[in-house]
Amino acid sequence: MPLTFDDLLRRAAALTRPGRRAVLGVAGGPGAGKTTLAEHLVRALNAGGERRAAHVPMDGFHLADVELDRLGRRDRKGAPDTFDAGGYAALLGRLREESGEVVYAPCFERHLEQPLAGAIPVEPAARLVVTEGNYLLLGAGSWARVRGFLDEVWFCEIDEAERVRRLVARHEEFGKSHASAVAWVAETDQRNADLVAATRDLADLVVPASALPRP
Repeated sequence: MPLTFDDLLRRAAALTRPGRRAVLGVAGGPGAGKTTLAEHLVRALNAGGERRAAHVPMDGFHLADVELDRLGRRDRKGAPDTFDAGGYAALLGRLREESGEVVYAPCFERHLEQPLAGAIPVEPAARLVVTEGNYLLLGAGSWARVRGFLDEVWFCEIDEAERVRRLVARHEEFGKSHASAVAWVAETDQRNADLVAATRDLADLVVPASALPRP
């Protein structure tokens, strides 16, 4: 039987145990549907009115443009070294510790193209945190610490042409011209996508396009 979204929902819910919070990672290349899957899972798990699940994207740990300018890395925004990987790993550790307090996570504001601190509250009642991003399975530098805080990592896999189409459309939606969007995807995003694709076989589950919610 083909994998379905309902299968994914049941598998995510089964990660939680009494007395401990679970953290599910959703990886995949840029434009593969990670955010959409995470949002749908959290919405479905919270459908009864309780905030049993929380969504904490990796993208909140983008370095600000002012720091990328200082480092000379603005033209490679989105590459592994343009994130605070150590800060992301530390946050995942805090989420696993369950202090009984609200833990605040940053988000990435796409209209500003900047991270915003303290934007996502993870309340003590949240039994499952769904975190998503490109580099959850990357073994280099501080990224290598991330996997140890995740109960499972799923890898979203869609048709490459469709992934590129979505990515171009996203860049256009947030202000790039069509030509600029195509160039950015080909020259910057694709290098990142190639790194992510090399981590596919490290995932606990590969999620096909047929099981992914539509954006």
